[in-house]
Amino acid sequence: MAKETSEHARPTQTDPSTQVPEPTHAERARTLIHLGRVGTLTTQSRKHEGWPFGSVAPYGLDESGAPTFLISTMAMHTQNILADGRASLLVTEPEATEDPLGAGRVTLMGRVARTPDEALASVRERYLERYENASYWVDFKDFAFFQMELIDLYFVGGFGVMGWVTAEDYLAAPPDPLADAKAGILDHMNANHEEALILLARAASGLEGTEAKMTAVDRLGFHVRLTIAEGFRGVRVPFLREVRSSEETRAVLVEMVKAERAETK
Repeated sequence: MAKETSEHARPTQTDPSTQVPEPTHAERARTLIHLGRVGTLTTQSRKHEGWPFGSVAPYGLDESGAPTFLISTMAMHTQNILADGRASLLVTEPEATEDPLGAGRVTLMGRVARTPDEALASVRERYLERYENASYWVDFKDFAFFQMELIDLYFVGGFGVMGWVTAEDYLAAPPDPLADAKAGILDHMNANHEEALILLARAASGLEGTEAKMTAVDRLGFHVRLTIAEGFRGVRVPFLREVRSSEETRAVLVEMVKAERAETK
């Protein structure tokens, strides 16, 4: 089973001496799955042997981070699974509609089967926490919980950032601590602090930008989509230290901006 080729995902810069730390592919995949709610479940067609069959599938997560499904035995994908459990689940970033090829996505491959009785209570509780409306049909006789035993994963973090992730590495990786705060941080920075983003992107890359948009943030840094004379450029900006909350992120950004402004006076 193929592994990642390096500890960190490939940065924007191509010069090895300028590389900045990023979360591993495993961490980014785990975070993406944590934030997602719906994926494309591809099963082996019973009617057309050897052909893939895709379905829209809300998913939950068990305690390890593996996907779970509440599905009807009348559904075609469930019938496919009961005949052949081999399947894949494609999940894309929630904001992928703006730039789908530049956004992160992950394909999880594995075998899907009914949830064992000993795990059923935990899977049910966690699933209903994500989907309260599912309580209306969770006890219907034709519905049952299924879960995926992961075999392998393929992660794409955007243009030029991709690689296989082992199931073991994925299951051992926690979601990024900023995962649930990410949307708020991006909205705030893009609405109120474009000048600061231009300043920090210039310090990290040497590029003179006229516009900047924060497109991603994690415990180690953030990405900026910078408008320059030649067009657009992606820049990775490292934090001064690891952060684990919105409050810590704000404090570090303020510190970085103050230091850079003092440096350029």
